[in-house]
Amino acid sequence: MNILIAGGGIGGLTAALTLHQRGHAVTVLEAVREPRPLGVGINLLPHSVGVLEGLGLLPALRGMAVETSALVFANRHGQPIHRDARGVYGGYSHPQFSVHRGELQMLLWREACARLTVLSGQRVVGVRDGHVALIDTADGPREQAADLIVGADGIHSALRRRLAPDEGAPCWRGVMMWRGTTWAPPFLDGRTMVQAGHSRAKFVVYPISTPRADGLQLINWIADRRVRESAPGLTAPDRADWSRAGRLDDLLPTFGSWRFDWLDVPGLITRAEQMLEWPMVDRDPLPCWRLGPSTLLGDAAHPMVPIGSNGATQAIMDAQALADALDRHAGLDAALAAYEDKRRPLCARIVEMNRQEGLDAILDRVEALAPEGFAQLADVIDPAEVAAEVNAYKAAAGHQVKRA
Repeated sequence: MNILIAGGGIGGLTAALTLHQRGHAVTVLEAVREPRPLGVGINLLPHSVGVLEGLGLLPALRGMAVETSALVFANRHGQPIHRDARGVYGGYSHPQFSVHRGELQMLLWREACARLTVLSGQRVVGVRDGHVALIDTADGPREQAADLIVGADGIHSALRRRLAPDEGAPCWRGVMMWRGTTWAPPFLDGRTMVQAGHSRAKFVVYPISTPRADGLQLINWIADRRVRESAPGLTAPDRADWSRAGRLDDLLPTFGSWRFDWLDVPGLITRAEQMLEWPMVDRDPLPCWRLGPSTLLGDAAHPMVPIGSNGATQAIMDAQALADALDRHAGLDAALAAYEDKRRPLCARIVEMNRQEGLDAILDRVEALAPEGFAQLADVIDPAEVAAEVNAYKAAAGHQVKRA
């Protein structure tokens, strides 16, 4: 098939590489004229790493990422609540990787440019007659026909607007997040991810590089803070203000005293080489992703609040599912229906679970029961109950364990 993908992010590029590998003629249209390695850290869960391994990218990933050993939940005093072994350390068939988002995107970009057609400075703004993309470029508008058009153009997707023209702005529940990177000494074992605090003030931290010669490691951190009470119709800050530089004054009053035995949180924040601010937003799940010979993928299909390391992973799993569906069904309508039937209910479930705070609900319970900390965790909450809740979330989010 002749397939056009709108969007050169992680999901769109993975889809392009996967579909090209299956024998399709793929063109990627990316709105940015000169893509650069922007952003901060993300996590790739083992099932998505399996997809990237199938594209021959596992050696490159190992060279640029940290193989995550565990996710630790802790209270705002740094006391551990639960340790969940990750990747091969947890019995999975593939590693979990913590990686700089921009470096991963550029790896995919280089591979796509080497294997298929990638055009930058090409923003898809609409579709005519079902299979003709309307494209804005620096040289003026143009059109391009395809057998299948895939919208992988993010939370503000032009293709999504065809399905939900009255959807309006993304949903916001009053939480802002500040994301930064800091060169600092490794903490714990140098490959652990930690979520500390509770839903009103949470600090997530994990390394995204191996230590350099001076012993310092690039640490990715995310500080979430509720700035408005959630209410129906709450409007997020204007889109023009997204990804703006963060201010220490917005974080230190909340996180300035969070000094743990194993991590100096205010020290990480104040020494950050970059710090950006975003509203924590999502969109309501759609009843349908396809319209004629087009469908959605990644954040265009199912934008979700960043809980559980699902954003990039679910986009990558979309890519594999779409390629599989096209392999298994002779007709395009049947293939798109099969792709959607496989992915849409699962992703809608993750959106809803994350709106209910996902696994962060564990942190809230401990904060409510022991705001000043605890001597023994078992005096506050049943550790077996916590482990069962973590495993239930992982199963619902599609984690796949394959033991040797």
